[in-house]
Amino acid sequence: MFVGAMVALITPFHDGEVDFETLDELVEFQLEHGIDAIVPVGTTGESPTLSHEEHKKVIERVVKTVAHKVPVIAGAGSNSTAEAIELTAFAKKVGADATLQVCPYYNKPTQEGFYQHFKAIAEEVDLPMVLYNIPGRCGAGLTSQTVARLAQLDNVVAIKEASGNLDMASEIACACDLTILSGDDSLTLPIASVGGKGVISVVANIVPADVKAMTDLILQGDFVQARRWHKKLFPLAKAMLSLASNPIPIKAALAMLEMASDEVRLPLTILDEAKKGELVRVMKEYGLLA
Repeated sequence: MFVGAMVALITPFHDGEVDFETLDELVEFQLEHGIDAIVPVGTTGESPTLSHEEHKKVIERVVKTVAHKVPVIAGAGSNSTAEAIELTAFAKKVGADATLQVCPYYNKPTQEGFYQHFKAIAEEVDLPMVLYNIPGRCGAGLTSQTVARLAQLDNVVAIKEASGNLDMASEIACACDLTILSGDDSLTLPIASVGGKGVISVVANIVPADVKAMTDLILQGDFVQARRWHKKLFPLAKAMLSLASNPIPIKAALAMLEMASDEVRLPLTILDEAKKGELVRVMKEYGLLA
């Protein structure tokens, strides 16, 4: 159920408020271009600066707009286990198909702490869970041994692997049968080579059909054709994660395509002019801008 091309959806803003009309349009754009699942209010959705009320409203609105056409994997993670349980319970109540659970950030748990955190959520709320391992954002991350322990829990169905360490994906694949999803667009194909089944993608905000074309080929086992898509997508994917912190570049790209504002919330700031010039160049080379 949770394989293929999944978009890490932005949260659009207008004058400081969540722009729900544009959010609906972005969801419809994804559905029209064949995305396999939609993942709101993760890192790309600026969950750290959404209030709890906004966070819940975005989940509810996306679930309503998607209307069961594809799975919705709602971001519901927190560095507070109690808050993660609350958000997960809400996601289930409004009809989300699963939740994305980021490793608790800032407080740097031990591996036992990570295990008990995710276990508590899984036992409290009966809803599929996608683990989200991104130590670069969290200050600490899961080991493959802890992932294998968590994989034994009924509700843990996949992991979004965003450590940037290809050995980690191999270690997980050797340790358990958990579905591995790339958390970095540039590594989707390399992770697939050791068993990955798709991606939770930033660049899919603007080119969902292309990301899906590559993941469809991966799932069919056609790595020769998938590599052609990888080479086309690679410069664009790298720009989205290297010009500035995500989601600054992808929001700039959406603004250039007149799909959404480039507005972000402090402490994030919009892409500077020099970096915008580089982004324009990459998007022109891809064929997105004239």
